[in-house]
Formats: sequence, structure tokens, C-alpha cells
Amino acid sequence: MKKIFGVAASSGIAIGKAWVFAQDAPEAPCYAIEAAAVDGERRRFEAAAEAVGLKLRARLAASEQEGNGEEADILKMRLLMVEDVDLKERVLSGLQKELKNVECVLCAVAGEMAERLLAVEDAYLRERAADISDVAAELTNALLGTGGSPLEKLDEEVIVVARDMLPSDALAMDKRMVKALATDSGSRTSHTAILMRSFEIPAVLGLSNATALIRDGDVLIVNGDSGRVIVNPDAAELEGHRRAIDENERVKAEDRALSSLAARTADGERIALCANIELPEDAGKALSHGAEGVGLFRTEFLFMSAGGAADEEMQVNAYRALVRGMGAKPVRIRTCDMGGDKMLPALSLKEEKNPLLGWRAIRVSLAMPELFKVQLRAILRAAAGGNAEIMFPLVSGVEELDAALATLSEARAECRQKGQAVPDDVKVGVMIEVPSAALIADILAEKVDFFSIGTNDLIQYALAVDRGNEKVNYLARPTHPAILRLIKMTVDAAHRAGKKAAMCGELAGVPLYTPLLLGLGLDELSMAPAAIPRVKRVVRACKSADCRALAARALKCGSGQEVAALLDIFTAQAGVGGSS
Repeated sequence: MKKIFGVAASSGIAIGKAWVFAQDAPEAPCYAIEAAAVDGERRRFEAAAEAVGLKLRARLAASEQEGNGEEADILKMRLLMVEDVDLKERVLSGLQKELKNVECVLCAVAGEMAERLLAVEDAYLRERAADISDVAAELTNALLGTGGSPLEKLDEEVIVVARDMLPSDALAMDKRMVKALATDSGSRTSHTAILMRSFEIPAVLGLSNATALIRDGDVLIVNGDSGRVIVNPDAAELEGHRRAIDENERVKAEDRALSSLAARTADGERIALCANIELPEDAGKALSHGAEGVGLFRTEFLFMSAGGAADEEMQVNAYRALVRGMGAKPVRIRTCDMGGDKMLPALSLKEEKNPLLGWRAIRVSLAMPELFKVQLRAILRAAAGGNAEIMFPLVSGVEELDAALATLSEARAECRQKGQAVPDDVKVGVMIEVPSAALIADILAEKVDFFSIGTNDLIQYALAVDRGNEKVNYLARPTHPAILRLIKMTVDAAHRAGKKAAMCGELAGVPLYTPLLLGLGLDELSMAPAAIPRVKRVVRACKSADCRALAARALKCGSGQEVAALLDIFTAQAGVGGSS
């Protein structure tokens, strides 16, 4: 029996037989061509792109019919890549300049585009480099007349073990036959991980040496909750995990039952639980998990096309689709958090030495007022048909907020000049992500309708910790007394002004911290949709008076370790659980 540890990428537990999958990317031939052959090579590329596009559209139609929003979203992104005008122009330019066959030019162009993304610090954008390489491989297969994955032809249930799993393979596989996935590489933010969660297939990625240690036919336990794979387990491990599978099924049934119940403490105090989402199609998923609204809609996807940012009408359509999908429930739209470590192709932003302390978020928006007003006009127009709110990211002082509010007023006036219906009373808020904003929260509260605390950035800025630096990321403790005091300061300032305080950072979706956040007085917690039932279960098991007492003790602690110990004692005594 061997135990291997990796990244818990898709929850759930599976027991089954290993099937080791090895498929190398197609090797692109490379040879010189005559200038007269360039047009023929261009036509070959266009035909290959059309063939791949048709296949993606067919898969997309099936996904949408099945109501699989996550798979549909990824297919749409891949389709955008295949049909991207910038990619086509680069390939054509390469053909004319290099006078080499189209497979060779495509490989070089895709490699250059992927290399640019790999150079940025943002993990999400680095993951997109793999998507570019994968789409290029799919186009190369079409050019060479090869393709088709063994994963499409599985004839028995297996646990797939691979060095890596490309999204194209994940999309092609027979999901009925794949019980789980274990790979040497990969992360939780990869498209493969997102697809596995969408398919509800347990997955552990980043195992490093799974393919070296596992053979075809080995019995495996894949635990997508703990990030562990057990090879040829003994009888005790098998029995324990079978019980865990049964327990997971029971919890899922409870979660489904909870979706229609209010998030109310045992002594009657109410808190709103909302969803953080990235695409309009996620509205259905948010509602199915019991979301009372969208607490954070990330709009960066509208700025990520290599061909340019989405125009006003495209943005209006995206925001309207989400607002309509959520019915009367509030939808909080964050203006684009671009720049810094998020090097969006549409904006041609230059790399910076200290991107997280540099030109990003509201700073970029204010420096590009015309682009900013396009987004603000689109949100205002969408708000005319539903309950949309506007949220500005990374505000560090009053000057930035005043400038953003002035730009919003200009955007509203421009809409009215064109005869476009826009509401007068769209709620506006700021994200509290910078210590300076928390320290002047009382001043900011007089100018906005709500606060939303972004703990991811607040922690790294307040504690001077780069989350991506393995040498220091252990210091990024959400329970650090300084973080708790900044949260409490923000909440109290909002309440004194008669405004609401929400939290949309990762901390909001961790059940272990729910009693503490209740005690600090937050009015709303916004999180990944799947986390809502778990957090709701803790809320309904707690008493608000006990939570306030816990928070009062935590605010007097001298270290994050002391606070963590308090939480452990509280969850054990209250019997509310504390799993993440």
C-alpha cells in the first residue's frame, strides 16, 4: 500500500481500477515552403479551424442542453481561441515571413502566446497558457488528419492516471466510465480541474509521481477532499473510505434540502449568503445552491480576448443575462480588476516590478476613463431591467472613490443623452482590500451604500505577505489579530453609517471561520456557490450571542495561533463542525 499526496482539485471519493493514460501532444512537422504555397497553407489552416470549431459547437450545444454551465463556459472560451482574429493574423503573418508550413508556424505562434502568459504572476492567467497550447494541439491534429482520444472509447469503469490531462481530453472522455482522475501535474485553477468539478468526478492533481508509482489494474482510492491517492489499499482503508462515500452521499442529500432554507442562527439572527461567480451562466448554479444573490461578479472575462475588450453592447448583454438569471435577487458587479499581476491582452499592460503594489484595478480604470465609462454605462443599462449594483475594487482613499463616482455620473448622463433608460438609485459600494481603506472606513461609508471586504488582498497587504511566495505564504493567516481588527473596524464603521458590510474573500466560504465572522457582525458572506450549503449548516447550528462572545475573545488574542485554538474549542463545544 502506498499513499501519494497532491492537490484536492475536485471533491468526492472514488474506489476503482487504475488506467494509466499516456498521450503525447502531436509533433508538428517543420519544412520550408515556396511563397506561392502560402495561400494554400492559409486555406488549410482555415479549414482546420472550421472543423475544430464545428466540433466545439456541437459539444457546446450538448452541454447547454444538459444544463452544464461550467463545461459550456470552457467550450465557449476554447471556441473564442479557435476563432480568434489575432491568432489567425499571427499565423498568416508567420507564413509570409517564415515561409514554413502552417503546422510549424502555428506551433511557434502558440508557443510565443503561451510564453507571454507564463511570464505573468497571476495564477489564473498562467493556467490559460496551457489552454492555448491545447487548442493549438487540437488544430494541429486537424491539420494532420489525426486525433481522437482513447478516453472516448473506454469500455469499463476506471480511475484515469496521467502525467497531465488536457481540457480537450477531459471534454472528449466518456464520463460514464471515468470514476476519478489522478495526475502528476495540474492545479485547482486549471480548466481540467474546473471540468472535473463540473462533471462531479473526484480529482487529485499535482501528485508529481503518480504515473511512476501506479500501474494499470492497481486498485486506487482517490480522495478529492483530502488530496490523497492510496495505491492498493488494505482492507481497513477500503472499509473506511466506503463508509466515507456513504457519508458524502448523505451530506449531499442534506445540502440539497438546505438550499431552500434561510441562513438564520439558532436564536433567529439572519445573515445573507451570496455567490461569487465569473460568468453569467453561473446564475443557475448559484440559485441551485441557495444563493440569495451574487455578492461578487468578476468581469475580467470580458477583457481577456486577444482581439480587444468587449464593446458596450456585449457587456450589456452579459450583465443583463446575469441579472435576468438571478430574478429579483441582487447582483453586485465589480468593475474590472485589471492590471498589476492580471496582464489582460486587451489592454496591452506592461509588466511591473511590483505589480500587486502597482497599476491595477480602480487605478487603471480611472486612468482609462473612456474604457471605464463603457463598462459603467453597460452596468447602468443592465440595471434598468433588474437588481444590479456596482462595486469598485482596490479603493485606497477618498480621492479615488470621488473620481469613480464622478465618472459614474458622467456615464449616467451619457446614457440619458442617448435616450437609454438607466436608474437613479443603483447601489454603489467599495471593496475594502487595502488597510488604508479600512482605517478610513468611517469616511468612505458616508459616500457609498455598502462595503465588501476582500480578504485575499487585505491579508497580503496588511501582513506584507506575497501569497504566491512559498517561503512566506505560511504567514498569511486569516486569524491574525490585525486582520480581525481591520474587519471589525470596517463592519462597525458601516453600521454606524447605517450601511451594510459584506465579505467576498475566500475566508467567507470556509465553515471553520463562519462563527467568528458572524460574531464580528458581517451582514453578508459571499462565496463559491458549492460552499453555501456547508456555511449555511454552520450558521443554523450557531447562536449569535455565542458567536459575538467568541469574536470578543478573538479580538483580544495576541496571535493567529491563539485565535485558531479558540476556534477549535468553539467548534468542538458547539458541535458545528469546522471543515473547510
